[in-house]
Amino acid sequence: MSVENQIEKLRNELREHNHNYYVLDNPSISDYDFDMKLKELQRLEDEYPEFYDASSPTLRVGGMITKNFQTVVHAQRMYSLDNSYSKEDLEDWEKRIQKGLGDTEVEFTCELKYDGASINLTYENGQLIKAVTRGDGFQGDDVTTNIKTINSVPLQLKGDYPPKFDIRGEIVLPFEGFAKMNAERVANGEEPYMNPRNTASGSLKLQDSALVAQRPLDCLLYGIVGENTGIDTQWQMLEKAREWGFKVPTIAKLCKSTDEVMNFVEYWDVHRHELPYETDGVVIKVNSLQQQDELGHTSKSPRWAMAYKFKAEQVSTILNEITYQVGRTGAITPVANLEPVLLAGTTVKRASLHNADQIAKYDIREKDTVYVEKGGEIIPKIIGVDFSKRPQESVPTQYIEHCPECNTPLQRTEGDAKHYCTNYYGCPVQITGRIQHYISRKAMDIEGMGSETVTLLFQEGLITNYADLYELTKEQVMPLERMAEKSAENLITGVAASVKIPFERVLFALGIRFVGETVAKKLAKAYKNIDALMRASEEELTAVDEIGERIAQSVIEFFQNENNRLIINRLKSVGVQFAISAEKLENQTEKLKGQTFVVSGVFEKVSRNELKKLIEDNGGKVGSSVSSKTTFLVAGDKMGPSKRTKAESLNVQIISEDDFLAIIG
Repeated sequence: MSVENQIEKLRNELREHNHNYYVLDNPSISDYDFDMKLKELQRLEDEYPEFYDASSPTLRVGGMITKNFQTVVHAQRMYSLDNSYSKEDLEDWEKRIQKGLGDTEVEFTCELKYDGASINLTYENGQLIKAVTRGDGFQGDDVTTNIKTINSVPLQLKGDYPPKFDIRGEIVLPFEGFAKMNAERVANGEEPYMNPRNTASGSLKLQDSALVAQRPLDCLLYGIVGENTGIDTQWQMLEKAREWGFKVPTIAKLCKSTDEVMNFVEYWDVHRHELPYETDGVVIKVNSLQQQDELGHTSKSPRWAMAYKFKAEQVSTILNEITYQVGRTGAITPVANLEPVLLAGTTVKRASLHNADQIAKYDIREKDTVYVEKGGEIIPKIIGVDFSKRPQESVPTQYIEHCPECNTPLQRTEGDAKHYCTNYYGCPVQITGRIQHYISRKAMDIEGMGSETVTLLFQEGLITNYADLYELTKEQVMPLERMAEKSAENLITGVAASVKIPFERVLFALGIRFVGETVAKKLAKAYKNIDALMRASEEELTAVDEIGERIAQSVIEFFQNENNRLIINRLKSVGVQFAISAEKLENQTEKLKGQTFVVSGVFEKVSRNELKKLIEDNGGKVGSSVSSKTTFLVAGDKMGPSKRTKAESLNVQIISEDDFLAIIG
């Protein structure tokens, strides 16, 4: 047998043994024999590097160092799920589904919601080529090297897999492995980790993949994304993924009604504690992928899926003091400073009180014994007071009237949930907050600078706004605390590099109230450059998709301010991008301006995502459901009947893929 054949034979044997052990939990070889085969393969690969294979089982041991994790844009957005907490919530959701689909039968798949770190795996020709964290849903970090060390993640698939697809799941840390890790840390005199979820998430960002390989991480998959996968239902998706070699939990159920769904939920709410992993609920999905396509998404979540959250954990503790935080927009957030208490695996010392209304609603006072919950919320919240333990000398909380940072009188206008400090250009926390937002990863992503550095620069009088960053010198920065020559150089280099950040992210970085990432993209696309946007009237702004009066007024107010206009001119002078690049403009037209398209079905010449991009690049709007505002329904193969029926009832023109391509020329 040739050396190449020997190597390939060993790789195939080890892949099969690995799958049996880590995915099927049914080992077919002893650990010793497995290790001997792995060592032999490693020896042969070292001796004959010309037979290198990126999916070799030897790569699972780690050892590669990643200094910086590259940011990768998801081919298809990773949406978050809407939450429900009662049968009534689910019934309301089912009614919305039936309304969207018409008089048709709907099945649901129920799967446990494992509490881990979300991951997107990309496979081409059966090989793992990329692993990206969820990030903000639009983009995440490339952690491929670390993911390859997880034994339950197949590096090479088997069976009838599609040529290219993404599969999504959770990276989890089983209770048993977590307990073993902590026992070792305690034995070494180190602090134990607080909970499996955070430990799993933190493991993905370790720079040394050899350290990741030492952690007993697992990967549970639940959803395939891609064109022409040959899959028609979520249930079939789960079965196919198992056949191809993925570890897909077998605890799932196909249900015909919300009654059956609730039976599943109620059973696992009790028995989840018998499972090897952390779970915090059940995910319910419309089973038919065609129906999922018809239902579409809101701006944040799929309409065809819902997370039912198990009853939240609750503890009581003493509220020692209420303090107040000032945000970069001047919003005041009251914070409960608590007697430390263990809740859902983490020590809780603080909880948000949201606003004055919540304090008044629950009559929350300092020194009260309060109930704290951490269920669907990431940040703990106070949900009530134990009045039987209230001290006799207790007095009602008086919400502050002046900014705790600059003593400016607070304002709260009708419709605002919070009080605001109006000293926008003089309040120190607002000034540093805006600069910290400007340098943040989703905005200008300035390397070598963090929040603490911004605060130091402000305190030293070196910056008072984000335009000042571009005038900093290495000599000015070096004397700062913990700032050596190399870190000072990195900071100055990072600031200079930020002038290449595209216009839509610059617009987000400016910190205009109510202008988040999505709104910034829409405004950048609609106006192409900052000068056109600055000239826009409220009427013109509200004509842009998803821009309401509140956003329009905020944009106008921002650009009317002379300070802001001066800062923008300074940023222009150093080369910050205040217009969409010529390359992007070349591919954009106004042919479809004012027209709304709904896209449904499977297409032959372009993918559905490419078709939606063509609509937007030509000035059109992509709608998720057919309505009286829809101009065209672009119908592909396997389009659901309810969309066609609704389009016909509203006299919406139905066109084919070829018709659409002819329109844009």
